Amino acid sequence: MTERMRIAIVDDHPMVAEGIQSILESYDDVQIVGTLTGGRAVIEQLETLNPDVILMDLNMPDMGGLSATEIILEQRPGTRIVILSMHDSPEYISSALNHGAMGYLLKDVPTDEIKLAIDMVMRGERYLCTGAQGSLIPKDDDPRETLTGREQTILLQLAQGQSNKQVALTLDISVRTVETHRKNIKRKLGISSTAGLTRYALEHGVLQGTGV
Repeated sequence: MTERMRIAIVDDHPMVAEGIQSILESYDDVQIVGTLTGGRAVIEQLETLNPDVILMDLNMPDMGGLSATEIILEQRPGTRIVILSMHDSPEYISSALNHGAMGYLLKDVPTDEIKLAIDMVMRGERYLCTGAQGSLIPKDDDPRETLTGREQTILLQLAQGQSNKQVALTLDISVRTVETHRKNIKRKLGISSTAGLTRYALEHGVLQGTGV
């Protein structure tokens, strides 16, 4: 018997998580090893769950999907992460891929497409649903392309008005590390002030869909 794929579902909406679990449990080659409500929870249980694939929501209260993705891949580089989100903006999709996600699905995809995405990322292939592919329009000469995934996360949080200390607490890194990232972001974007970062984020859609 072929070993089943170990899948973890991370979403702070129980009905969504339960619906996905119900769909995937109908496949003989899938084993649901856990359903969790936030990024921090899956990181804390990562060794115990030992997932092959994590289906990850983006916006969660304790730790968002992008930050969790980055930490998970630092700890277990072989984990495949598929973002499952309602957001179809190019900024969200590009940021997810830059953080190391191998797939991006919109929450309204047909149920069998979730399994297709899992199969493809298990083969080492990237998967974007049709809606995500249509939204991901390449942008020439966008200075954000030079930012690392961590720098993009910090740019978003700084633009939302978070202090260095708040960002450090959210990402579980030191304030000095945040300050270093902040300097690098300003240098790469050619911006000299925090107000400039916020203005840049508004003008380039970085805050789109965040409620800011």
